Amino acid sequence: MKNSILFLFATVLFSNTINAQLKAVKYADGEQQLNGLFIKSAKKSSQNPGILLLPAWLGIDKASKEIAENLSKLGYNVFIADIYGEGNYPKNTSEAGKQAGYYKKNFEAYQKRINAALQELIKSGANADNIVAIGYCFGGTGVLEAARGQLNVKGVASFHGGLGKDASRAATPITTKVLICHGADDPFVSKEEITAFQQEMRDTKADWQMIYYANSVHSFTNPEAGNDNSKGAAYNPVAAKRSFDHLLLFLNEVLKK
Repeated sequence: MKNSILFLFATVLFSNTINAQLKAVKYADGEQQLNGLFIKSAKKSSQNPGILLLPAWLGIDKASKEIAENLSKLGYNVFIADIYGEGNYPKNTSEAGKQAGYYKKNFEAYQKRINAALQELIKSGANADNIVAIGYCFGGTGVLEAARGQLNVKGVASFHGGLGKDASRAATPITTKVLICHGADDPFVSKEEITAFQQEMRDTKADWQMIYYANSVHSFTNPEAGNDNSKGAAYNPVAAKRSFDHLLLFLNEVLKK
């Protein structure tokens, strides 16, 4: 009898939680095999909010996995996209620069690859009309392309991402909400690029916000980036926490839970 009561208590106590862990997901863009990761929300919800996570230029890494796990615990279904695909993973920053450069130049291919991951997030159980895309560095550029390509997301959040696009490209309406979390001292994003981006947001009448973090350079959310700002990329724990808090405010505003 005692054991039955304890079992009933445990069932009630944990009825709103799910044992969540990252799971490998094979999918494709045309003939290119892709290998993403999905983690189910640790909380039950009739709204099934989803987050599409676009990682930095080296691909799916420890930082992106930890962010996905943390967001899962807060009630979000998260899919980490594989942009490069089987056989194309960069072995170093030089190769990563070339790979990322290709997609930045061929933005339609980037948008298509992002959309392939978005569809996998939906197949995995996220509500198609209740999704936000977030991205880091190269992935931060990607979420802006998701907005420019009018992918079906409620909002996009870019962390230390590139902001620019080719000046010859016509500005397309930005109908999703935009959050930019930017290192105030990031040497890889010029003042001209920032000015052009902000003008794009005004011209497209976007609902946007841009937050600057003091003493922060590129990759300020990544603990593996070191702590030497003079290298242009470094971890800043204060900015990392503040930007994550700003993300949570954004998610609470944009998504239904």
